[in-house]
Amino acid sequence: MDILNKIIEHKKKEIAERKSLFPIKLLENSIYFNSPTVSLKHYLQCKDRVGIIAEIKRKSPSKGNINPYVDVEKTSIGYMQAGASALSVLTDDAFFGGNNSDLTTARKFNYCPILRKDFIVDEYQIIEAKSIGADAILLLANVLTKEECKTFTTLAHQLGLEVLLETHTLNELDYYLPETDVLGINNRDLKTFTVNIERSLELASHLPNNVVKVSESGIKTANDILLLKENGFHGFLMGEQFMKHAKPEKACHELISQVEHALSLKTVSHEN
Repeated sequence: MDILNKIIEHKKKEIAERKSLFPIKLLENSIYFNSPTVSLKHYLQCKDRVGIIAEIKRKSPSKGNINPYVDVEKTSIGYMQAGASALSVLTDDAFFGGNNSDLTTARKFNYCPILRKDFIVDEYQIIEAKSIGADAILLLANVLTKEECKTFTTLAHQLGLEVLLETHTLNELDYYLPETDVLGINNRDLKTFTVNIERSLELASHLPNNVVKVSESGIKTANDILLLKENGFHGFLMGEQFMKHAKPEKACHELISQVEHALSLKTVSHEN
């Protein structure tokens, strides 16, 4: 059994347990449940930011521990002060070391879009996402049917959440719906966990023109971001590249400064 199947099998058992411990009625009593959300789609298109979605990620199945003792409050605030466009918070515990309280902590201290990064296979998780303060959810084309993607997107929108639909292959682009808010290309193969940003570049010309596009995983340098921008991407989801540092927010700030400097040089060059 590959890693992804192990994760999904465990996730279904976990959800069954969470449903009994935290019924939907309880989730609906959260202070965040009726609160307005912040648009990920809008923030990724803001001209005064470069489009980085900065992630809080303690560990991964392929790398093991990355930053297990991260200070979520300090890092999330630091990411936004550095100029990130949005936050991504991994809430999977068993394989990524995250939890729902990480996202709620980030929500408490930041007014910005927060993506709940998890393996969503049940409508319960979408309701849960709203209750913990998320603004957007991730749907994985390679673990859902097209009909499930449509149903989950409809529910998310009813709750005021946006959807980042993640794809990895040309065939998975068929999952794209007109109501999809953000379309992501994951450069990491979730079955083998190998990474190559060429995946985004290969699929770029096949993406719909009218959708906000995000490249995920394997992005390391300012040049990577500039190349992806030239190929039509608006957002760049980065976790491990920041989290492997003792001060992830500092690494984020340095990269954003490099991108902004490079973009300013391009602007001057075009004007001349």
